[in-house]
Amino acid sequence: MGVIIRQSIRATVFNYLGAFIGFLTTFFILTKFLEPEVIGLTKVMYEIAALIAGFAQLGTSASAMRFFPYFKNPENQHNGFFFYLMLMPALGSALFIGVFLLFKDLIIGFFQEKSALLTGYYNWIIPLIVFLTFWSVLETYSNILLRIVVPKFIREVGIRVMLIVVYLLYTFHCFNLNGLVMGFVAVYGVAMTATFFYVSRITSVSFRHNFAFFDKSLLLKIAKYTLYLIIGAIGGNAMTQLDLFMISSEMGLNYAGIYTIASYMAFVIDIPGRSITSISSPIAAAALKNGELNVANQLYKKVSLHQLVAGSTLFLLIWINIDNIFSILPNGEVYRLGKWVVFFIAMSRLTGMTLGFGSTLISFSRYYYWGLYFTFFLTALTIVTNYIFIPVWGITGAALATFLASVVGYSFQQWIVLKKIGGNPYSFNSFKQILIILALLGCNELLPHWTDNPYADGIYRTLLIGGGCVVLMYKLCISEELCQLMKKYLQMIKFW
Repeated sequence: MGVIIRQSIRATVFNYLGAFIGFLTTFFILTKFLEPEVIGLTKVMYEIAALIAGFAQLGTSASAMRFFPYFKNPENQHNGFFFYLMLMPALGSALFIGVFLLFKDLIIGFFQEKSALLTGYYNWIIPLIVFLTFWSVLETYSNILLRIVVPKFIREVGIRVMLIVVYLLYTFHCFNLNGLVMGFVAVYGVAMTATFFYVSRITSVSFRHNFAFFDKSLLLKIAKYTLYLIIGAIGGNAMTQLDLFMISSEMGLNYAGIYTIASYMAFVIDIPGRSITSISSPIAAAALKNGELNVANQLYKKVSLHQLVAGSTLFLLIWINIDNIFSILPNGEVYRLGKWVVFFIAMSRLTGMTLGFGSTLISFSRYYYWGLYFTFFLTALTIVTNYIFIPVWGITGAALATFLASVVGYSFQQWIVLKKIGGNPYSFNSFKQILIILALLGCNELLPHWTDNPYADGIYRTLLIGGGCVVLMYKLCISEELCQLMKKYLQMIKFW
């Protein structure tokens, strides 16, 4: 776990730096200078491209994690692994971009009535698909090599800084809307290129390969696994973007923009989990390859606990200040409509953070095909609940649909993990953490509202409730690793 902790802490520094930059962007640029419709436009463009890119990878990111241990050989350039890593997304991009163009009229028709602005920038989604496809695969390769810090810097800091520049150029009329879209797409091209150069520095990026390395057994394993991933991606990737697509189609890009801002607040709680999962996945893959189920399950328990601790603490700090946040936010009255979106999306992310590593274990085990059974069910559930809830509760209904799908999906997935692998993410400390958060949320409701100044009220609540959370986690020793870290810092404070 030492490697995981060290790499995760370093990467999390960039995650939070990126979150701070994202906070500044969201609070002082997007909501102040960009119309909700423009925010919705860029977000929907990105999500469409991300959806197609998920298909275009042809399962490369997940299959690379699972099968890299079979290729691993630094002296022999990992037996041509990089060639295969690039070949599959190249073929997938050609295939799915062709499909994207073939169904252009159908896709445009879906958005035409309420989100006509999007249809004018349809073709700009194509280069964005290419950039996101290869960027994700290259980032995965770096994660496999347990080098997550620089890719995290590119994703969390580099992207956001470049986007700020693009937004400011648009704000000060150096760019028109066309320039904004072009700059937005170009930013991801730069990220892909930078990640490629980093990967080239830490390992071989030679396209030399040896087909003789593949024996029939290995080839069949990879082909079968990849086929299931491709089929699963058809449902799984679509499910994560359905809420935003349906809001854009049913309500318009302006509501999609409000939903985007609210979702960003909720997704902040996911930041620590990105680093922990990135560095833990290759270790889990190696353990399952060697049949070390106990090692994998212990890793699952630790990853789940630390994700729960980090995510629930951040949720607590956000929710006790949610009204203050909307009071501070430029045009906050417009975006206050997304208050309960923040709550339900945060709940769905907490569910995913706690149980999500189970999907990693399943995907790396011989039971990976189980993912298909509930992926399509969840996609159907998400579509039905969105169609029912959006007309009744608007964007809050979309967030509620996402939360329900997460609870059902992850519960079923955990049943599979428990039955097939014996993995259980919960411990007594997990329940102690949940009780701490619930108790402090109750205390927050009892705190007197002594000032109308949102900044002063936010500091007051954060110090009392946030400080209480830290003290309780330390006194109850929720995590041995975190307790040791806290003790270390307390000793340093006493020394000074």
